[in-house]
Amino acid sequence: MQFTNKNTDRVILGIDPGTVIMGYGILEVRNKVLHLAAYGVLQLDKEEDGMKRLKKIFDKVSALIEQYCPDELAIEAPFYGKNVQSMLKLGRAQGTAIAASLSKGLWVNEYSPKKIKSSITGNGNASKEQVAGMVEHLLKTKIDSKFLDATDAIAVALCHYYQNEPSTKTGKRAGYKNWKDYVIKNKI
Repeated sequence: MQFTNKNTDRVILGIDPGTVIMGYGILEVRNKVLHLAAYGVLQLDKEEDGMKRLKKIFDKVSALIEQYCPDELAIEAPFYGKNVQSMLKLGRAQGTAIAASLSKGLWVNEYSPKKIKSSITGNGNASKEQVAGMVEHLLKTKIDSKFLDATDAIAVALCHYYQNEPSTKTGKRAGYKNWKDYVIKNKI
C-alpha cells in the first residue's frame, strides 16, 4: 500500500539507527503544519547474524520509502563512545539506512545527537524521556513510552524540519540554532 496525499507539501523520514532497535518516524508537512503520519521500531535483537540485521535494516528503510514516498531523509549521526565495537556496529546500521535511501533517490541529511536534542528541547544533553515529551507536545499527540527509539527518530525529522523550513517573512531557510531561537522567530 502506497501512501499518497495530494495535499502534502513534503514528507520527511526520520531514522534513529541501531543494530538492536532502529526507530523511524514519518512527518507530513501540510501548509506548514506538521502531522505524524507513522512511527515505529524495527526489533533486531532476535537476529544473531549481524549481516542479516543489516539486510533487515535495508529492507525496512526501502519499504518505508516505497510506502510513504518521503521527499527527504534525516538520520542521527553516530555519537562518539568509548566502545569501538559498538561504534562500528552503529556506523554500519547508519550506513545501511543511508544506502537504502540513496538507492531510492533520497537525499540524506545527518544530524548529531546534540543538535537534535537542542533543536527539540533546547538542551543538547536532554534525556530520551525529555525528547519524547517534547515531541508529544510539539505534535500534540501521545506516543507509547515503549517507542522511545521511534520518538528519537521523530525528533530527527523535526530537527530537519526546523533547520530547513523557510521563514514565512523572508522566504529564506530559517536555520534555527536551538529551541529558544525557534520560539523567538515563531513568536510562540
